[in-house]
Amino acid sequence: MPSHAESSLEAGLIALKQGNYQTAIAQLEPVANSQNHGNAGLQAQVGLVMAYARSGEVPKAIAMCENLVESHNTQVQEWAKRALEHLTKRQQRQKLSSKNLETGFVAFDHAKSDAASVKTAPPQPPKEPVVEAPKSSTASAVPIARRQNISQTSPNFGSLPIVHTTSFKNTIEEAPSALIKSSGFRPQTKPSSIYWRHAGRAKVWQPLQKFKLLPLRLLSAGTFIALFWVLREIFKFAMGLINQTLYQLPYLEPLQLLYRDPTPILFLGLCLAIAVSPWLLDRLMADFYGQRQLAKEVLTSRSRETVRVLQRTCQQRGWPLPQLRILPIAAPIALTYGNLARNARIVVSQGLLDQLADDEIAVIYAAQLGQIVHRDFVVMSLVLLVTLPVYKLYQQFSQWGDKIPQKIWRWPYTFVASLAYGVWCFLIGTTLFLSKLRLYYSDRFAAEITGNPNALTRAILKIAIGIASDVEKQGYTSWQLESLNLLAPVGYQQSLSLGSVAGHISFESILMWDSFNPYRHWFTINNTHPLIGDRIQRLCQIARHWHIDPELHLISEQSFAGKQQSFLLQIAPWLGIPLGFLFAGFIWLAWQLAFATKLLNLKWIYEDWSFVTGCLLIGFSIGIVIRMNSMFPDIQPATVLTDDRLPNLLANPSAIPIDSIHVCLIGKLLGRQGVSNCLAQDLILHSHIGLVKLHHIPWLGQSINPQDWIGRQVIVTGWFRRGATPWIDIQTLQSQNGTTVNSSHPIWSTILAVIAQAWGAYIFLTG
Repeated sequence: MPSHAESSLEAGLIALKQGNYQTAIAQLEPVANSQNHGNAGLQAQVGLVMAYARSGEVPKAIAMCENLVESHNTQVQEWAKRALEHLTKRQQRQKLSSKNLETGFVAFDHAKSDAASVKTAPPQPPKEPVVEAPKSSTASAVPIARRQNISQTSPNFGSLPIVHTTSFKNTIEEAPSALIKSSGFRPQTKPSSIYWRHAGRAKVWQPLQKFKLLPLRLLSAGTFIALFWVLREIFKFAMGLINQTLYQLPYLEPLQLLYRDPTPILFLGLCLAIAVSPWLLDRLMADFYGQRQLAKEVLTSRSRETVRVLQRTCQQRGWPLPQLRILPIAAPIALTYGNLARNARIVVSQGLLDQLADDEIAVIYAAQLGQIVHRDFVVMSLVLLVTLPVYKLYQQFSQWGDKIPQKIWRWPYTFVASLAYGVWCFLIGTTLFLSKLRLYYSDRFAAEITGNPNALTRAILKIAIGIASDVEKQGYTSWQLESLNLLAPVGYQQSLSLGSVAGHISFESILMWDSFNPYRHWFTINNTHPLIGDRIQRLCQIARHWHIDPELHLISEQSFAGKQQSFLLQIAPWLGIPLGFLFAGFIWLAWQLAFATKLLNLKWIYEDWSFVTGCLLIGFSIGIVIRMNSMFPDIQPATVLTDDRLPNLLANPSAIPIDSIHVCLIGKLLGRQGVSNCLAQDLILHSHIGLVKLHHIPWLGQSINPQDWIGRQVIVTGWFRRGATPWIDIQTLQSQNGTTVNSSHPIWSTILAVIAQAWGAYIFLTG
């Protein structure tokens, strides 16, 4: 194809995707006329059909479709026939109707579109008959849009993939991305079609074997104790610091009140907070996030099954219906808070109602009911009540700091914001084990009362896709996503890679690591949510138990030869701690023997047990040194992998972070800007394949901050880590103009090892 025709085709398809239909028509018409029967001509004609239809020129779109029906390519003919049928019906309806309908195509089933960009659902227009696409020989599947049947593989004529959909409106939305991709342009978005099997539900099913609730109960109590202890230590430290400061200042005296033990008051305060948590959280959620009531009628219009599930479950237990709330947030999230069943609130976002189908919304509500039944929502509500003000403090000081033009005067705000964020993370850490375990219980409960584990599988995956899409659209992780992450059904960090690469690789492949890696649970210790693959594998087992076809064909039992040596190397610093304790025991025994035989009198040393701490620090330091070469090997150009290999890296079920895969990826740098990202906690690379979390540690004295490049194209070189949340440890970050920022992971690891070694040796020698 001549270069001018290629550029016109590409420009026309880009304009079509952006909604500039007149520009698209002007660019595509010359290509369609000059290369009528070539591949470029077919691409241009298909694009013109969409542009004509969207701009209101339906007769021209019909005429173009009639030309495409006569094409020698059978797949073009099939696509054109379906488009022609919808266009003809549309034209007839316009002639018969006395009202002025909007020009272009209207979504035939717009109530719950699962498109990547979330919109507030408008009133539903009249529905039209659905045209089913021919089934593929590979597998039956449906796209993310609700109740659509399409082939597993996109039909391909020449190099032009056209996506079959049951709604021509969705064809218009999806085909441009496929056309643009085929013409060589790489859009920074994920594929617009994701294929679902839409496996059925159980008609009649037996109750599952009951879970023992004792572990959940004990863990809930332990979480309360951990939260209480952490808060007490924070209060004691703050009170002591205030009095110490007052003591050092002239003309001021320490406050005697701050010398008292805060334990009784804090315990009573937490108990009172539990008692009033529903109403306090109502106020906080309304003020911070715009939460409002969700009318039952509105929910019924979105999902009739949801209301039936809520009424049936509550009637069986003699409960009133939980209060329904909604958040005006595009990302799909759901959470439950309260202290008793009659005071429970179930909150969902607008994005969840927009992106999930009827049965999927129902099963998410059922999972929230499970948290009320199991009563783990009481402690989680308390944690949310404690952490939201702290996070708001971090957000507020970040915004105040960003308003100061001179960076040198931002440091007080940066310090307070960083401190608040650290305290927030510390408080969240008290609930990590409970937040993971309770989701297994609620998933099982939801599957049991609905008989639909497959809908929950789809809902979990769609929530991950929606969260990743929201991060792509916003260009950063929103405040709402991060602050409410603890109670959400799916964690936002685990959604980044999974949700963004969907369509480039099958769910079965990307979830293999979550399901079968022998060391996977070790890497979720600091995660707020369990592995998605592990959750879905359990749902698939429930489906098989009820003799229904699971949504995903994850193998229930798979044996992978774990890299035991690599795993031991991965945890070498932590293995150094018990080895240091063992070394301290040998030292103590040697000193005892030397003292008993009067060879050496070191009683003053071995009676001071602080030398054990020194041995532990020395062991930890040795572990860091042993692991360092494997963790940060030299990056050779010949071994560097590009972003095209990202799906394969994610799908490797035996990989662990110590593997340190060398990568060089190109994409847009996403993240929050300003004071709120001073710790580099929100850096994400958006390549044409998907999203990857970035870890950056700055070096002292660097004048360039990666935040300055957020929203721009960058080149990231570093070490890819496959853990519960895939990430890249940055070695270098290069901008478009060639400026490079180095990340100092190996240097800081060395510094940490030296500090631990020196500190341990000092304690060991001085006692």
